[in-house]
Amino acid sequence: MSVHHTRTLTPDRLAAGRRLRAFYVLTKPRVNTLIVFCAIIGMFLAVPYGLPDPAVVLAATVGIAGVAGAAAAMNCLIEARIDASMSRTRARATSTGEISCAETAAFASVLGGAGLLILHQWVNPLTMWLTLATFVGYAVIYTVMLKPRTPQNIVIGGASGAMPPVLGWAAVTGEVTADALILFLIIFAWTPPHFWALALYRTEDYARAGLPMLPVTHGSEYTRLSVLLYTLILFGVTLLPFATRMSGLIYLVSAIVLGGVFIAYSWRLYANYSDALARRTFRFSILYLFLLFAALLVDHYLRF
Repeated sequence: MSVHHTRTLTPDRLAAGRRLRAFYVLTKPRVNTLIVFCAIIGMFLAVPYGLPDPAVVLAATVGIAGVAGAAAAMNCLIEARIDASMSRTRARATSTGEISCAETAAFASVLGGAGLLILHQWVNPLTMWLTLATFVGYAVIYTVMLKPRTPQNIVIGGASGAMPPVLGWAAVTGEVTADALILFLIIFAWTPPHFWALALYRTEDYARAGLPMLPVTHGSEYTRLSVLLYTLILFGVTLLPFATRMSGLIYLVSAIVLGGVFIAYSWRLYANYSDALARRTFRFSILYLFLLFAALLVDHYLRF
């Protein structure tokens, strides 16, 4: 006669697992993935020939991801009351009270502190300071000062979101060059049409929360026109890597095709709006940035 032992998850284990996942979700892992991806691309593009030092890439990736996660957690902490009034964010653990303010602050401090330490010790001080400035720009300047006060919050605050490739570049080279700033400009120009597409179909949420997002303060038509105009600006900015000989024909063709599709989305959004189209435009904008930076990387290595 044999006895079979089966492992069962006790209520305590299930609760612990839910809390761990709740802390993980506070780091906004989908957004963080795109941030880290752009930083890694910056690391590889910074090396004219060959590959960057794997140890530096690993340390920089872990450090940047840690600080980015901490900034996201601080954003959730600061906006807990606002998040509770919005359907998109009301389930966040900081809004429901599943994770307390003190726990969130401690989590963000440990995660961000560890990330900065890794960058200082195993990458270089410049990257650490730039990453700290990015943290302050997002968690304090954007979240506390800009977002509740001006409809241009995402334009000005977009500077923090555009920093990842600069951080990656600095991690490998120890400096910030003109090429790194071009990568910054691409994400800086991409941020408004990306975010305003989301804001268009979440206008009621933002209005209920009392946030002066562009569709709330200036209306749908003005916001849709702004999305279109910024998409055209973005198209021009994405040609800079080819114009400055940073990239070749593979990237140029990719930028033109991807930019053309993004402009088509923006034009349709302006001319014939629907919430469903705004959602598709928002989702495409994420794919757009991923494919554009991937094209930069492919072009970089196939040119040499």
